[in-house]
Amino acid sequence: MTRIVIENAHIAPVRGPEIPDGHLVIEDDRITAVGPGPAPDPGPARRVDASGCLVTPGLVNTHHHLYQWATQGLYQDATLFEWLTGLYDTWAGIDAEVVHDAAVAGLGWLALSGCTTSTDHHYVFPKGRGDLFDAEVTAARELHLRFHPCRGSMDRGRSDGGLPPDEIVEDRDEILAATEAAIDAYHDPSFSSMLRVAVAPCSPFSVSEGLMSDSAALARRKGVRLHTHLAETLDEEEHCREQFACTPGEYMDKLGWLGPDVWFAHGVHLHDADIRRFAATGTGVAHCPTSNGRLGAGIARVGDLLAAGAPVGLGVDGAASSELTSLAGEMRQALLFQRAVRGPRALTARQALELGTLGGATCLGRQDEIGTLEPGKLADVAVWRVDGYRAAVEDPVCALVFGPAPPVELLLVGGRTVVERGELRTTSADPARAGERARRRLVGGRA
Repeated sequence: MTRIVIENAHIAPVRGPEIPDGHLVIEDDRITAVGPGPAPDPGPARRVDASGCLVTPGLVNTHHHLYQWATQGLYQDATLFEWLTGLYDTWAGIDAEVVHDAAVAGLGWLALSGCTTSTDHHYVFPKGRGDLFDAEVTAARELHLRFHPCRGSMDRGRSDGGLPPDEIVEDRDEILAATEAAIDAYHDPSFSSMLRVAVAPCSPFSVSEGLMSDSAALARRKGVRLHTHLAETLDEEEHCREQFACTPGEYMDKLGWLGPDVWFAHGVHLHDADIRRFAATGTGVAHCPTSNGRLGAGIARVGDLLAAGAPVGLGVDGAASSELTSLAGEMRQALLFQRAVRGPRALTARQALELGTLGGATCLGRQDEIGTLEPGKLADVAVWRVDGYRAAVEDPVCALVFGPAPPVELLLVGGRTVVERGELRTTSADPARAGERARRRLVGGRA
């Protein structure tokens, strides 16, 4: 048995009272004790003196596009639709090498900023470019992050009224077969699973109604979750009204896409009726404040969703629309965006931390396994340095959320060290160089 004892820390378990000076005990991949003061002598153990540190659950990233690491900094002043149409032709050139290296960079960056579980929504599959899905799964295994890859798809090109060019969309039957094959090959439903697959057609403006319906049926037959983009911009609202004579939320409801096995990315432009239906059905939302701000999409009604009882997590979204944003940084952005429009009581530091941990775990259906620090849960733990300059803020949770993200002293995934003293410990590869290789391979010297 491998035993780790973290002591002398301020512990924010998310569920239950905080412990200003406490301990946390891990045995193998599970948390076995959390409490005040020194830990009872557990026998032989690795002891971690976390003086000057805040201990939280590892962060959970509920929406990403890892391949986009290779196209950061482009179309800096574009709307979502302008940005997409500008980048689709570039993304058509991705291959397995680009996807792997971009995933190594993106996941490495997430780990260094306190993230222990990440999704990825990959929906661009040019023919003859290798096994793109396996490439990102391999990257997650190399870094030892808990991973929820979402097999995305697009079957509605411009000739059918969609947004993407026809040459990068797939045939519906091919999509469904490939998605089912990915589930069969990779999905692990066990309690301590490191890899779970979701079904994720891209969006209402790039996917046919038939594929949306068939994807929901496939996911429910296979017992996996459903994910897509929804209500990100007013352009999407206009598109849905023109194409389907309803709002994006109404369209998803009509197709049977609401339920506790579904979470949507963004949800910026939800109506009151949508929020009520999401809460009633347990449908989750991945809030991506930096990307929404970068593209001028708006600010999601996070406070209203939480008040109604809908699950809400955080996502960094693709790096091409959030440029090096960390998941810890999204806690701060979520807090500030809500307060900017709703006042200083709109979201607290502890609510922001819950969005980044338990809220995300709930969106992924893993709230009984991760997202809080409790005995019996998986040992996905972040230890943040809040001493030095940050000691000027007496409240460690305020120091974590209100200011720039603190350094990660220790990051454990299932009890295994992934980051220690700000350095990755699970791979000898250099994620930054991998990301640069991906960029050069895909876009070369383009500015």
